[in-house]
Amino acid sequence: MFKTTLKPTLAAVLLAVSGSALAADDRYIIQVDNNSKGIIKALAKQSGAEIHIDADGFIAATFTGKSLDEVKGLMNNPHVKLVEADQKRYPTALFNDDTGSPMQTQITPYAVYQAQADQVTFNPNAGMKVCVIDSGLDDSNPDFVWSNITGDNDPGTGNWFDAGGEHGTHVAGTIGAADNTFGVVGMAPGVDMHIIKVFNESGWGYSSGLAQAAQLCQAAGANLINMSLGGGGASSTEDNAFADFTAAGGLVVAAAGNDGNSVRSYPAGYSSVMMVGANDADNNIASFSQYPSCTSGRGKRATTDETICVEVTAGGVDTLSTVPAGLSTASGLLADGSGFASSGMENMGSAAGSTYFMGTAESVDSGAAGKICVIDRGVISFFDKVANCEASGGVGAVIINNEAGMLYGTLGDTNTTSIPAVGAALEDRSALLAATSMEVSVEASDYAYLSGTSMATPAVVGVAALVWSNHPSCSGTEIREALKATALDGGAAGKDEYFGYGIVQAAAADTYLTTNGCAGGDNGGGDNGGGDNGGGDTGTDLTLTASGYKVKGSQVVDLSWANSTADMTIYRNGSEIVSVSGVTAYTDALNTKGGGVYDYQVCETGTTTCSATVTVVF
Repeated sequence: MFKTTLKPTLAAVLLAVSGSALAADDRYIIQVDNNSKGIIKALAKQSGAEIHIDADGFIAATFTGKSLDEVKGLMNNPHVKLVEADQKRYPTALFNDDTGSPMQTQITPYAVYQAQADQVTFNPNAGMKVCVIDSGLDDSNPDFVWSNITGDNDPGTGNWFDAGGEHGTHVAGTIGAADNTFGVVGMAPGVDMHIIKVFNESGWGYSSGLAQAAQLCQAAGANLINMSLGGGGASSTEDNAFADFTAAGGLVVAAAGNDGNSVRSYPAGYSSVMMVGANDADNNIASFSQYPSCTSGRGKRATTDETICVEVTAGGVDTLSTVPAGLSTASGLLADGSGFASSGMENMGSAAGSTYFMGTAESVDSGAAGKICVIDRGVISFFDKVANCEASGGVGAVIINNEAGMLYGTLGDTNTTSIPAVGAALEDRSALLAATSMEVSVEASDYAYLSGTSMATPAVVGVAALVWSNHPSCSGTEIREALKATALDGGAAGKDEYFGYGIVQAAAADTYLTTNGCAGGDNGGGDNGGGDNGGGDTGTDLTLTASGYKVKGSQVVDLSWANSTADMTIYRNGSEIVSVSGVTAYTDALNTKGGGVYDYQVCETGTTTCSATVTVVF
């Protein structure tokens, strides 16, 4: 079995720009009538601006050293509709970790099974096309049907087929890696893709680049847009571009973000964009997955909109996919002929020999000569351990973790050792110490595991393309609703802030659309067509209504339900507050003043039959 070394990648960076502050690199978007664009471009150049993007309805330009207010003054012209900051957008991924050997045989990632994508056959004749707005798709990786892939370059980013790092290639593989005899298989194997490279050499892009990319996606005939990226600050131009794509029948999907907090990231935070969170292989929410509230505003002005928060999740922890050829590092560890999980640390190559236990390897030990050093973690650095092994004549090193889980690490920037070194899990320590012989290897790989909402987003997009290919008459919005209506409930019963409606289920969505048509049935979401994992079955006729009001300033909510006479358990914000019998109504006197947002749900006691969640805002 193999593991890749950890390679940290960029997470979403949130930026707040005030009206008088400088935008990112003093760069701004100017919305303008197309017929008057020449006048505005000339005015911008006279003001010392450098124009970067000339798109339908807007331009993007740098005004060096000038604030937003200053640029608004310079561009005060009746043909200018809006001047706004050109917000930065970043790829969202956390860390990589590889298992298996995709260089030798085809591997199906766990998220494919979890999302039921293996139970639905992709229809290549439906004309589905996914537009991937990211860092490019490197043509060095052979695990794609390249005849089905086209692309565009964003100004300054270079060729779309020369990836800037591993991010975009990894995302594209999750969506549509080919079903062949090696590598990985995507959610919608071989689906047509259009690649737009928006990230520069520093690893980020602009909101104007994303807005133009949306136009290019539509021009390329794409049905879906994948954006495994995000950042702070909303952009009217960006919002309008994705709203236009959605209004034309498409589906736009974006990552919620990786900061593990309730901050809303964009473009996922726009109503026209489906926001995706990440879960792990055990149906648990990922600790890094952001969970912005569905409510905006305060008090009487508060509004609730489920399209500005997490709607569904998919596998995004340790997700195996493609990367540019040879960019990743894979390791192998055999002990007495049996394979063990490992994590490559440094030094390409392989070694085999009898084993020698060096303890924590704090000094040179001639007993290790010609052998594989087995070393416990602790006391000194990984580099010093491997250096002492090599100085002892050891030909390879295995360092075992001193806490639960795999040991991930490197030998540092000043590494001078040359023998292959790998990390191993504490759980395997007894077996490794008992082994009399070992083989270790560290080699280049075309595949890697990454984690992040960036990885969950293409899983959802791939599932959407897969399902949509079998129901091509549906709109993107109808596919979006079907995915929510059939998601596997996760977390608290019913819809919650972390999972939204739950984990996407391809087979359940396909059956739902076959049975109900594109318009669907009761599209309240979360009817758990994919099965039950302890959550609520909100696909029944049990309905709940809720009315909030105040008595002498204190909050009171009247609840009533229909279509069930069973004993009921009532939940507020995911927690049980009371069980009732023989009634169809309940008044919840909260004894709280001021504002507040409360999610209510009723379930038949002792069952998973629940109403949809109803939100009351004070």
